[in-house]
Amino acid sequence: MLIVRATKKLLDRAGPPTLQDGEESTTILGEWYATALFWKPQVVLAVNETTLLPILMPLAPATTLPARFPQRITEALAAHGAPTAIIDTELRNMQEWRIAKTANRSAVGILSDFTHLAEVYREADPRPSLLVLSARLATTPCSPLYGRNISPDRELAALLGSVGA
Repeated sequence: MLIVRATKKLLDRAGPPTLQDGEESTTILGEWYATALFWKPQVVLAVNETTLLPILMPLAPATTLPARFPQRITEALAAHGAPTAIIDTELRNMQEWRIAKTANRSAVGILSDFTHLAEVYREADPRPSLLVLSARLATTPCSPLYGRNISPDRELAALLGSVGA
């Protein structure tokens, strides 16, 4: 099961929380945190709680957003060189999804940091490829990862290496 923990401004657009007590993520990567960015067109910035891997995707139509997350996540995994077997497993585990309120202040802080950085990158290219911009953000050193692999792309590679081992 895929769990997307959304900020209030995203919940206002995507709908109310659907996560029930006791439900947990069944994916290798775990839960994702997401917020709305009011660009033209509007986009969603999501960050994986485990690796801090960022992804960007179109917001519209907001009501189908959680159902569209699996495809965007698998595209990002493929772009980072994840093995096909892991991508297929993740996709199977994401067929069922829930949306919930945020619960981890550190993950929300990373969302905020990536929002500001994405704005800076966007100044140079007002209509960037969301996949390319996501990959660029993934190379950013993040303080929660300093004791391990420093950046989300490296953290993802280490996690995938440990799963594949």
